[in-house]
Amino acid sequence: MQKILGYVRKACERYAMISDGDVIAVGVSGGKDSIVLLRALAAYSRFSEQRFTVKALSVDMRFGGIDTDFSYITEMCAQLGIEYRILPTDIAQVVFDVRKEPNPCSLCAKMRRGALIDEAKNMGCSKIALGHHNDDVVETFMMCLFNEGRIGCFSPVTEYPDRGQALIRPLILAPEKDILACCRRNGITPLKPLCPADKHTSREEMKLWLREREKNDRGFKDRIFGALERSGIDGWRK
Repeated sequence: MQKILGYVRKACERYAMISDGDVIAVGVSGGKDSIVLLRALAAYSRFSEQRFTVKALSVDMRFGGIDTDFSYITEMCAQLGIEYRILPTDIAQVVFDVRKEPNPCSLCAKMRRGALIDEAKNMGCSKIALGHHNDDVVETFMMCLFNEGRIGCFSPVTEYPDRGQALIRPLILAPEKDILACCRRNGITPLKPLCPADKHTSREEMKLWLREREKNDRGFKDRIFGALERSGIDGWRK
C-alpha cells in the first residue's frame, strides 16, 4: 500500500486535487481500482497536510434486476470507520434491455457519473474520487486518437461548478500492475464483474494492443503519458 500511497500523494499535490475541509465520496464499484483507491485515500487522510473526510458510495446497476452483494465493501468501510451508502438504480436495465446499446460503455459511464454526482451531493460531499489509473489514461488518450480522430483525454480534475462538485482521479499516476500487486499483498479480493460487456469492449482491445506494444518497446506507455502531460490539453499540466 505504501507504493500506492506515494502515487496518490504525488497526484493530489501535482494537480491540487484536495483542499482543506473537503468531503470526498469514493465511487466504489467493487473492482480492484476503486477498492484500492478507497483504502489509499482513507490512509492518506490520516497524514495529508489537507484535512479532509472520506466517504464511500456504490451505484448499484442491478444487473438482471437483482441487488448487487456489496457486503464485502460494507464490512471494509465499517473497519475503516467510513460512512458508506449504496444507491440502487436501473442503469443496467436501461442500457442493456431498453436501449440495447451495441457499445454500452459511454452511456453507462454517463449515467453512473450523474448518479454519483447527485448522491454525493446528498451525502454532503464536495468531490467524488474515481479509480482511473495510469493505464486508463493512456488507453483513453489512444482511443480518442484512433477511434474519434481527436487528441484528448479525461482530466485529472473535472469541475462541475453548477453543481458545486468536482471529480478527482488520485490513481492516475499508478500503473495497473502496481494496483494488482497491492491487491495480492493486502488480501484484497475484488467483486466479480457482472457486466455482460466485460472483456468485450474497444477499451479491452486497446489494452491488449498497448500491452503487446509495450513488450516490444519498453517505455512506450510512459512516453505517451509524458506527451499528454506536456501537451497541457484537458487540464493535463505537469
